[in-house]
Amino acid sequence: MPCRAGRPGIIRSVGDLLGIHPEALRHWVKTHDAQAAPQAVAARDESERIRRLEKENAELRRANEILKAAAAFFAAELDPRSPR
Repeated sequence: MPCRAGRPGIIRSVGDLLGIHPEALRHWVKTHDAQAAPQAVAARDESERIRRLEKENAELRRANEILKAAAAFFAAELDPRSPR
């Protein structure tokens, strides 16, 4: 059986294979797409939020390393036992 191009052709081919009227199958696919859309948006928003938090985490780690190095530098400068 040749596969018809495009989504309508695929729905018709699958409907023929399963013995389901193409319009019934098209309705099921349309209903599924409508129900899946909010989940896809939520997943995209969640991955965007994770990406943003990972970037912020990396920036905070870099800032923390800079602060540690500065604290060590100034502690050495203020230590009366260290030679100047």
